[in-house]
Amino acid sequence: MGENKTGIEVEEKSSGKEELLVLDGGFVVPDANAFGHNFRDYDAESERQAGVETFYKINHINQTHDFVKRMREEYGKLDKVEMSLWECCELLNDVIDESDPDLDEPQIEHLLQTAEAIRQDYPNEDWLHLTALIHDLGKVLHHPKFGELPQWAVVGDTFPVGCAFDESIVHHKYFKENPDHSNPAYNTKFGVYKECCGLDNVLMSWGHDDYMYLVAKENKSTLPSAGLFVIRYHSFYALHRAGAYKYLMNKEDEENMKWLKIFNKYDLYSKSKVRIDVEKVKPYYLSLIHKNGNKQHEDSRGDILDHRFRVFSCTDAMQCCSTDFPRNPITIRLRNALLAIVAHRMYLLAAIVRPVSALIS
Repeated sequence: MGENKTGIEVEEKSSGKEELLVLDGGFVVPDANAFGHNFRDYDAESERQAGVETFYKINHINQTHDFVKRMREEYGKLDKVEMSLWECCELLNDVIDESDPDLDEPQIEHLLQTAEAIRQDYPNEDWLHLTALIHDLGKVLHHPKFGELPQWAVVGDTFPVGCAFDESIVHHKYFKENPDHSNPAYNTKFGVYKECCGLDNVLMSWGHDDYMYLVAKENKSTLPSAGLFVIRYHSFYALHRAGAYKYLMNKEDEENMKWLKIFNKYDLYSKSKVRIDVEKVKPYYLSLIHKNGNKQHEDSRGDILDHRFRVFSCTDAMQCCSTDFPRNPITIRLRNALLAIVAHRMYLLAAIVRPVSALIS
């Protein structure tokens, strides 16, 4: 039994493969994920698992130090559009995370499942409720309105770039094809970093975590440092599950890790088929957005409008990288088939129009 800085007692007990969090609120951990497998089981044989492995192969080959620097520079401008956080939540109705072996529901369902589970067990930590609600909002980068970045540049486990890729990272074998793997500047234990430099000084693989962290930080959110830490590192499983890269952490990181480990239990185990009544809980979360957001711009609903999200056209997104984004082969074949159908119909239309035009003339 332990006690955190808020005075809430936390009991941890062993249950087979890993420790599970048992709190006074009584959140019940399901026995299996939505597909009937153990949580984060990347070895289970299924069609979805095959897709997950393909995702990580593309991700691990292309997430380089140079790529991350360019993406941070471009997306960190936050200069294209403004929208409320709740509007952003609603956009996630159209996003399903291809890297997630545990869930095939729209992302807004996962956000509310996580937030409500934490709210049940930590009713007084409203900053943590809001953190849970917004932690995955960066996944809008995959939405067509945000340039439709490929999923390998948006979702999946994150890891440091600029130093050696730890073997605990899922599907580590595919890093052998990453250019940084054979670059002596980046393939040593510390690489471009120094011991205990602090994770804030470490470049992480590019995706929704780092993007949402930039949005919250640059828009001067009043979330505590632990909230920002959770947002940026909640997909950094090599650290908070395997204990890798601890030599890069400083004292503040170690303090914030306590909250990240608590959050991660809910982020992982709240994934289920249980539906949340969105309209019922919406007023509560709007009040948290109002309380913790930048209050320079509000509309009549109390939504904070000063949370800007960088938007690219597909062309702009491609130009910011030195290489084309690899796409899912199935998606490419489907796109090409649709283009062929459109081209054929245009050809038939032209064949009809030409004779008619000749008769008229």
